[in-house]
Amino acid sequence: MKLLKRRFAHAPEGTAALFFIQIFATLGFAVLYSTLVLYATKHLHLGVKAATTLMGVFGAFNYGLHLFGGYLGGRFLSNRNLFVGGMALQVFGCACIATGTLALFYVGLALFLTGSGLNVTCINMMLTQRFTPEDPRREGAFLWNYAGMNVGFFVGFSVAGHFQATESYSKLFIFATVGNFVAIVLAALTWRTLADRNTPLLDKTPKQFRLRQLAGIGILIGLVPVVWLMLQQPGMTETVIKAICAAVALFLIYITVRHSDRREQRNMTAYLILTIGSLMFWSLYQMAPSGLMLFAVNNVDLMVGPVKIQPQWIQNINTVCIVLGGPVLAALFIRMRARGWRIDIPKQFAASLLLMAVAFLILPLGIKLAGGDGKSAFAWLFLSYVLQSIGELLIMPIGYAMIGKLAPKQYQGVMMGSWMLVTGLASLFAGDFSGMIPEPTGTTAVATNPGYAKLFAELGAGSLAVGIVLVVLIPFLRKLITDKAETRPIEAATVVPVA
Repeated sequence: MKLLKRRFAHAPEGTAALFFIQIFATLGFAVLYSTLVLYATKHLHLGVKAATTLMGVFGAFNYGLHLFGGYLGGRFLSNRNLFVGGMALQVFGCACIATGTLALFYVGLALFLTGSGLNVTCINMMLTQRFTPEDPRREGAFLWNYAGMNVGFFVGFSVAGHFQATESYSKLFIFATVGNFVAIVLAALTWRTLADRNTPLLDKTPKQFRLRQLAGIGILIGLVPVVWLMLQQPGMTETVIKAICAAVALFLIYITVRHSDRREQRNMTAYLILTIGSLMFWSLYQMAPSGLMLFAVNNVDLMVGPVKIQPQWIQNINTVCIVLGGPVLAALFIRMRARGWRIDIPKQFAASLLLMAVAFLILPLGIKLAGGDGKSAFAWLFLSYVLQSIGELLIMPIGYAMIGKLAPKQYQGVMMGSWMLVTGLASLFAGDFSGMIPEPTGTTAVATNPGYAKLFAELGAGSLAVGIVLVVLIPFLRKLITDKAETRPIEAATVVPVA
């Protein structure tokens, strides 16, 4: 507590409040993210394909709505109002899911997903508004806020695993409801402090302000039935989202080819190439709450000594690796660069893909060395998650920073939105990959192991191929990524004879 007091003593007003709000705001999402597939298959008795497809759509909606949330908060409802409105939808959503019925499950999921998708951007906007553009404390505040988010994930995953042991899903979602409600209470207690600053909405007249507030409330409420309808047809929704992503990709290629500045055009080309690598990485990474979760439940020996590891606890491997590994890796990079190592964007992306490849390729080895009951040792899954987490540290911190470096000013918005859309598309692909796993019902680990081994080997090989391609392209990408202005060839001057 003393550390926190010292840390926030000289921070702008509201920074400490947002740190604690972030912790409680994350709890509900952590619970649903880690439990959705297990709840759908074990309690609601949905098939593996239906559950993993639903998880993919869940992720796609969540990331897709982030971008719209930033627009809605700054221009219609204010970030403060939209955050509280979104958290209220999450409270009602978790309460509906806690009833345990299939009908209210979809209603609750639509409420929760609309709220979580819209309000994530709001809390980041409220934080960034506390600082002036040149304030050096901004980076530290976001690092602490990210730490708060990971604290929320750690608690959410841990509690979800505790209730998973007895399949007390109703109590679990009530816990999520309470956590979300606490976030609303904290926001209410610091309401004046969290007021928006420098947003387009604040420039409107009182009448325009009221009209936009009403319009914002209408949009917020109206999105819920839209999301509910799309959740009823996840297959169709997945196809629509993929078509939108394909259209965005074609648009990005078009503006890249047509761009007049040659230096910026080369940077945009590098962005497109690296986006493909990012899509492969996140498609495998986001199998953690779906395909890998089902593999852990049915085909892994989760007994470590006298303790049985609950499936949701496995997600905390990533949380701990990120919290502890981030500072270690940052210090390591400083040392390596000081000794002459070139650590840059192409090399980090390539390394992350290679780590992801190894993370999946070791799983078939663990299956081959499984005991008589067909269950792999937990150590193999643990090592896989550690490798994935290191890969995340190599690709995640530079992802958004890369946009500022490679995107021309006039395209930064669309390229940032496209980068977020890639994560949503990756969630759909993760659902597709997870849907290929064997149905565990009525079968043994021995019977389903060949299917898992084949799938993991193929996915690992795919990541390895993309990683190798990026390694080969490192010199090419380094030539594309440049800060040096492009000088046009000097045309031959017309010689005017002197009279």
